[in-house]
Amino acid sequence: MKSTWVLRLARVALASASMVATVHAADVPWPSKTLKIIAPVQPGGGVDLVARLVADRLGKALGQSVIVENISGGGGILGSQATARSAPDGYTLMVGYVGTHGTNPALRKLPYDAVKDFTPIAMVGGTPNVLVVHPSVPVMTVKELIAYGKTDVKLSYGSSGQGTLTHLVAELFKESTGIDMVHAPYRGIGPALTDLMGGQTQVSFPGLAAALPHIKAGKMRALAVTGATRHPLLPNVPTFEELGWKGFDGVQWYGIVGPAQIPAPIVKRLNEEINKMIASPDLREKLSGEALEPMPMTPEQFGAYMKADIAKWERLAKLRKIEID
Repeated sequence: MKSTWVLRLARVALASASMVATVHAADVPWPSKTLKIIAPVQPGGGVDLVARLVADRLGKALGQSVIVENISGGGGILGSQATARSAPDGYTLMVGYVGTHGTNPALRKLPYDAVKDFTPIAMVGGTPNVLVVHPSVPVMTVKELIAYGKTDVKLSYGSSGQGTLTHLVAELFKESTGIDMVHAPYRGIGPALTDLMGGQTQVSFPGLAAALPHIKAGKMRALAVTGATRHPLLPNVPTFEELGWKGFDGVQWYGIVGPAQIPAPIVKRLNEEINKMIASPDLREKLSGEALEPMPMTPEQFGAYMKADIAKWERLAKLRKIEID
């Protein structure tokens, strides 16, 4: 009897301590310390730019420092893994993008679940892919390119690497049109565009931000862009949609995610602050300079967007038999 009574007393004491700890945790305001945004790439480029733009403005909005930590490697896998393993307290965030939460989970075996192990917080923006050809290619339209590609000519297209969006959008084009082109994968879009301008390859599907200076300089010709509407920086270039390819899409998108199970009030606050900042004229101007269009969403909409993106590229990978070890 005595041992039973002691056991019950111990349980009551433990329960009371737990309740006190929970109350104290709830009383701690968020944020009360420095936040971190992981950029799962090396410094430079679109992912790093978005991380730093968001960190600067989010810090001012929250009244706390927000630092950027670059954790590169594995095409975004190392940074994603570090994020997934972080405490879900709202202090560790990451720039999730089409590579980490679109193409990677569609093509690779990952040490985490790209959906279940993350909290979708806010979409920031995206830039379309653009179909470009070397000026020597005797075509002015997508229709002419398809007809030209079905002759005896041998076309090759450059991508930023096996399994990247620039690779998959080109394969989507081949699947949709029946045109045949040889894939030339590079280590990044920079070298791919260099060889396109040099005439070593004839076709590519880079993100608009990377291609725009060369298009304006006349070093490559733009035939069409992905996305539902024409891009304001290329108003005379049609979309694939308006040319008749319904659902032909590919967006280099960037958003903010965190580890799974971040408390809903924190997610709501972050989403509201990020949507406010991407609506501000100064940030819109900076994003526009990188050919990025703001894409405000609720956390639920962003989560659904990521799931749909993964599913789309999974279907294409099966159709085209694309695998990455």
